[in-house]
Parts: sequence; C-alpha cells; structure tokens
Amino acid sequence: MDDIDRKVIACLREDGRASHAQLGRDLGLSEGTARRRLNKLLQDKIIRVTAVSDPERLGYHTSAFIGLQVDPSRVESVADELAAFPEAEHVSITTGSYDIFIWVNLANSEALASFLHHRVGLIEGVRHTETFMSLETRKRTWGGGVL
Repeated sequence: MDDIDRKVIACLREDGRASHAQLGRDLGLSEGTARRRLNKLLQDKIIRVTAVSDPERLGYHTSAFIGLQVDPSRVESVADELAAFPEAEHVSITTGSYDIFIWVNLANSEALASFLHHRVGLIEGVRHTETFMSLETRKRTWGGGVL
C-alpha cells in the first residue's frame, strides 16, 4: 500500500459513493487508475465499502461499553456468543482487568438493563461485568483513522 492508496481511502471516507471519475479528479489520477486502485484495495480486503448509520437517528439513544471478566477457558466462546448479538457493534478480546469488551447501542436504559440481565448474564463463563454508558459521542470513525 502506498500514498495513492491511502489517498483513495481518505477520499472514500469522505464520500463512500464517490465514482471512479470523481476519485480520479480529486486525486489527479485517470479514471482507470482510480478504478484499478480501488478494486485492488477491495480484492485484498484492505477496505470494505459499506453504509454507516448514526445509531441515535435510528432510535438507539443508549450506547455502552461493557467490560466482561470471563472464565479463562471460555473467553473465545463468550466472545463468539457476544459477536452474534445484533446489538453488538464491536467485540474485542482484551488484556487488563477485563477479558472482553463489547460496545452496544440500544434504545434506552431499560433495554440495556434487559440486555445485561437476560442476554449477557446468561452466557456460561461470564463472571463479572462492568458497564460504561456513553454520555456523548464527540467522534465516531470507522476503520480506525489510521492511514
């Protein structure tokens, strides 16, 4: 991956629907070069073009990060179960005080309580959870912002 690939990605972050012609104009490339570069990034699975929604505008007004302490032999299976939940935006196996972090978006605090008690709390191997509710989102990027 070179600087041109990074610029293609940066342009798509601004407008994921940009045409090959628009990418070419914005980057000083021919349309064909822009198309080839984009196709290679997609083929190599460096990027994926997808729709990103705003959870609040969809009615999900409660975002939370949940740290889970899990039986060591169950970390991977618990992470897989959590990843299968449609509410899960992000699931990571981590180091530190928690074995897993999950980020969820739910309609309200009652839905969060139900999720914790009736979904997460019933997973075999979960020993302890701590929930961190998001009060306000100042930045939301997809793809980590690393170029």
